[in-house]
Amino acid sequence: MSFNSNIWEERLCQWKLARERLLRRTGSQEEIPDPSDLGSVDEMELRQPEMDNESRQFLSRKVPIPPSMIYPYRVSVIFRLVILAFFLRYRLTHPVHNAYGLWLASVFCEVWFSVSWILDQLPKWQPVNRQTFPERLCMRYNQPGKPSGLASVDVFVSTADPLKESPIVISNTILSILSVDYPAEKVSCYVSDEGAARLTLETLSLTCDFARKWVPFCKKFQIEPPSPESYFSQKVDHLKYNPYPTFSKERRLMKRRYEDFKAQINGLITKFQDVPSEGWTMKDGTPWPGNDIKNHLGMMQIIMGRGGPHGSDTRALPQVVYVSREKRPGFHHNNKAGAMNALVRVSALLTNGTYILNLDSDHYINNSRTFLEAMCFLMDPSNQKICFVQFPQRFEGVDANDRYGSHNTIFYDINLKGFDGIQGPFYLGTGCFLYRKALCGYDPSFEQKILNTRWLDLRMKRPSDNHGHYFSDASDESSSSLLVQELNSLEREFPSSFQSMEMCFGQAPLLIASNFVDDDIFSSYATIEEILRAAIHVISCDYEDKTAWGIEVGWIYGSQTGDVLTGLKMHARGWRSVYCMPVRAAFRGSAPINLSDRLTQVLFWATSSIEILFSRHCPIWYGYGGGLKLLERVAYINAVIYPIFSVPLLIYCALPAICHLSGKSIISPITYEANIWFMLVVLSIFAHGFLELRWSGVSLQERWRNQQFWVIAGVSSHFFAIFQGLFKVMLGLNTRSSTLMKTHDEDSAIEFYKFKWTSLLILPTTLILINLWAVVAMIFSIVVHGYGSFGPLFAKLFFSFCVIVHLYPFLKGLLVRKHNIPTVVILWSLILATLFCLLWVRLDPFTTRFQGPDAEACGYEC
Repeated sequence: MSFNSNIWEERLCQWKLARERLLRRTGSQEEIPDPSDLGSVDEMELRQPEMDNESRQFLSRKVPIPPSMIYPYRVSVIFRLVILAFFLRYRLTHPVHNAYGLWLASVFCEVWFSVSWILDQLPKWQPVNRQTFPERLCMRYNQPGKPSGLASVDVFVSTADPLKESPIVISNTILSILSVDYPAEKVSCYVSDEGAARLTLETLSLTCDFARKWVPFCKKFQIEPPSPESYFSQKVDHLKYNPYPTFSKERRLMKRRYEDFKAQINGLITKFQDVPSEGWTMKDGTPWPGNDIKNHLGMMQIIMGRGGPHGSDTRALPQVVYVSREKRPGFHHNNKAGAMNALVRVSALLTNGTYILNLDSDHYINNSRTFLEAMCFLMDPSNQKICFVQFPQRFEGVDANDRYGSHNTIFYDINLKGFDGIQGPFYLGTGCFLYRKALCGYDPSFEQKILNTRWLDLRMKRPSDNHGHYFSDASDESSSSLLVQELNSLEREFPSSFQSMEMCFGQAPLLIASNFVDDDIFSSYATIEEILRAAIHVISCDYEDKTAWGIEVGWIYGSQTGDVLTGLKMHARGWRSVYCMPVRAAFRGSAPINLSDRLTQVLFWATSSIEILFSRHCPIWYGYGGGLKLLERVAYINAVIYPIFSVPLLIYCALPAICHLSGKSIISPITYEANIWFMLVVLSIFAHGFLELRWSGVSLQERWRNQQFWVIAGVSSHFFAIFQGLFKVMLGLNTRSSTLMKTHDEDSAIEFYKFKWTSLLILPTTLILINLWAVVAMIFSIVVHGYGSFGPLFAKLFFSFCVIVHLYPFLKGLLVRKHNIPTVVILWSLILATLFCLLWVRLDPFTTRFQGPDAEACGYEC
């Protein structure tokens, strides 16, 4: 179904007019413009039935790829599959007898590459796009003058070290969350501080103070993006399309206020940089509990609560809560996954939002309507099995050419579109709205039974004001006793169910009560002291003992990044996910700014994949008999097995130099039939790539950059991840990656090619050296022995050149004179290259490899 944009704009204008008239009738003090130029109210009221019908339409729809684009792409996949079958048949039936080992190695690599390509293509057979209708969502659930019916959302932000993760970046992330276009009473922000740093708490306090000025400014002038650092750094004319006469003046004032705010944050950083010998103290003189980050009590503070501080325009702001879970020696705290599970439990007690948004500390909200975009899927009655809505990750601070593939466009703009056409995309760890019930281990067929009704009946017994807010006073003991009585009654009526919930969620009655409802109804029957006492209890380091947390409930443990495991669990229970790509990017974050950090990041991801591959959650055997569909299982298998493909890639990149040093070939004498198969393989590769770019909208340069970095990462990070992952799985060694350096500063472009020491640089440097040596040696042979030897050497020369071109971004980093290359990298690379040559070269390195045109012909398939 399609809509005329002019008609829709007219209806939206009429809806706004109805809202203004309703506000006048209710005596609102909000300033309302004169609607005389918008048309007659009576005419709008006559069209009200039509608007009501509009609000009942679907909130989202699937937009398949046009047949003119997807059918040729599918034909190219089939064509390439057939060509690969015949090509591999030819390779297997034409061995090279005088170089049997090299021929066998090359065929093994080619078969492995073919399997990898098939695993990559199957989930992309039916890619889709999505379209949302936020206006209909507002008409249905957020009508003016009525209580909002939109679902509540708890936003989780995690941080570990404020001296490594810039406090100003965290502040901008929080400010963007507080400024979203969503009812403030429906949003709560929880910040997990794994470093138990007082600097983080003080930063949040200053951020909330500045939010009282920034959020009303954003709402009044519809500021995009709602992150002040990104907004004020944009090089666009903000005054050109803004119709408000006071905008220019208020923007200048807000910019000065933001500069003062940044100065305050920088002052905090300077103050807390040097830790006193006796540790930090709080305002009352008592020691700061987080002085020992490995041994401290759990801490929680509601910095900005509902019904508390308000913005300058008297509108309430979302709630902000600081949480630092308890840490004790001898306990395994499960890194970020453990911190996220602690936030799940705390948020269930305080707000119990129906949905959870997980954000990294350096990922801010770039589109203030992101919450509405996600709710178009999650609140659509036709989508009952959606467990999460994943948004693509978009990055800034990357060089214009994206030499290291930091944008990862192929994955976000091609692969995830394909996954959306089957059971849904993976959970990527940030920029994702999760359904709390699905995260807590429920399957799609769960029923609330009579428990929701029982809590609703209980709420009717509580006094309330005219706005539907229920009174809960610390001195009101009847509320506590009423809650205890109801829990005891439920336990007597459903003893097995109640006991099983205690085994899953732990010994916290309030936490169990939160699972019976989709909001915070239960908290109206407990005192503030009881809720805070329970919140501190559920973040204790031993709370998860003998429970299902991290096993079946919450973020799943067993990998450095539990995100893929968590999504796999939900998909295996029968849930599906959705991929949402709005026109304006929903979130933006920072990415590693140089190759060393980028390779370290990829090493971290690849090691996690190896851990999953050799665990009980391996998608090859996990979840049979459940709700995991075949193509989704193939996608998960490819997501955990891809580091192993670095072995054939490393061999293949070294084969041209090996062939030249040994004077042998991996292909039998080239015939007319061989030339046909080689040409068809190359043709199918180019045709398939072109058609894939056509339906995905990805540019040729982006695909080429991703291809280059795939080779660089394959011969470095992916290869090292195999051993690192095996060491961790078999020996229990807990290897950790170093903190990645990220930036938003455009003046630091020189950092893109800065090399820092890492062992990941050794293998790519070695491959460059040996292939450069092979190219020079082959050119020397052609000059010495005449151009008659060019034919046999051409294939080897061409393939060595292809390897060097794929490693060109790495080579450019080596050649930049502004930075010193780590000596240890060059030393180890020279040693490996020398050993390589000694193993393969003959006694006389200048021995004639080819005796003119009569020598045995050789070639190499690229």
